[in-house]
Amino acid sequence: MQKQPNRVLILFAHPAIQKSRVNKRLIRYISDLEDVTIHDLYEAYPDLHIRVRPEQRLMEDHDIIVFHHPILWFSTPAILKEWQDLVLTHGWAYGQEGTALRGKKLLSVISTGGRESLYSKEGFHKRTLSEFLTPIAQTAYVCGMDYLRPFVVHGTHKLTKEQIAQHGADYRRIITALRDGKVDFEAARGLSRLNLDLNRILME
Repeated sequence: MQKQPNRVLILFAHPAIQKSRVNKRLIRYISDLEDVTIHDLYEAYPDLHIRVRPEQRLMEDHDIIVFHHPILWFSTPAILKEWQDLVLTHGWAYGQEGTALRGKKLLSVISTGGRESLYSKEGFHKRTLSEFLTPIAQTAYVCGMDYLRPFVVHGTHKLTKEQIAQHGADYRRIITALRDGKVDFEAARGLSRLNLDLNRILME
């Protein structure tokens, strides 16, 4: 009996998508994939009035949740934080009775304007990117989710069209593999980011 594909929910948050060089292109690479839902939070909620129960139902209906956004001042865009504050409620997402998200996987797909070397103990920011993502990793832990290594596009300001296209193709590969259950999660734990070596972790 053929296994059902995992349903993937992309929570996309970019406050200035018209100015985006990378993220608006990345999202196009996965826009036609079956069993993948792209949910643009700024488009859905231009007034920032998030409807909690519909968002919770979306989460319930999907197996893999993706936070796709640029890193802005070392954090998520404001709407994604607002979404977390309102949607991840006690008794639903966490707490003794809050089991709705237990066993689901959470992935961060992020971009940074700065090059990768800036995000290290020796680099300009004096911290790794994983340290800046700690609040999301802890959220996943409290909700009983499995937080994966992130998919990261560094140095967006200087990427060529060819480099952006390669990142887009890699994004499509990882989302397709997650949907089809073809990711070696044990191997992925040894990477700082998923797209450091896709050939090592994808069972295509």
